[in-house]
Amino acid sequence: MMRASRNVLGGVLAPCSTAPMTGFYRNGCCDTGPEDSGLHTVCCQLTTEFLSFSQSAGNDLSTPRPEFNFPGLKPGDRWCVCCLRWVEAYESGFAPKIHLDATHEHALEYIEIDVMREYAVS
Repeated sequence: MMRASRNVLGGVLAPCSTAPMTGFYRNGCCDTGPEDSGLHTVCCQLTTEFLSFSQSAGNDLSTPRPEFNFPGLKPGDRWCVCCLRWVEAYESGFAPKIHLDATHEHALEYIEIDVMREYAVS
C-alpha cells in the first residue's frame, strides 16, 4: 500500500487547485514522481509580478493554450509551480505566496522551511 504524499509541515498533502486544475499529474495536488523533472511541488498564490517574471524566464503561464487544455492563469489563481522557478523568483524579488499545506515535502530539498514560512499565505 502506498503512503499518502506529505506536505512541508509533515501532514497529508492538501489539494492546491482544481479550478484551474493544477499539478504535474493534473490531479489538483502538487504531487511529484520520477516523471516530474520540473518538480512541480510548490503550491503558490499567483501574482501579476510572478506571472510576468515567469514569462520573461521562458514559461508563459498567462496565455491560454486550448490545444493543451490549458486555460491560462491570472493573478489570484493557485498553481503548482516548479520548485527551482520559485527559487529563481525568490532570488529576483518576485516570489509569490505559498500554501504550505499543499506544498509537497520534496520542496524542502530546495527551499528552507523558514523561507517558506516567510512567504506562507496566512
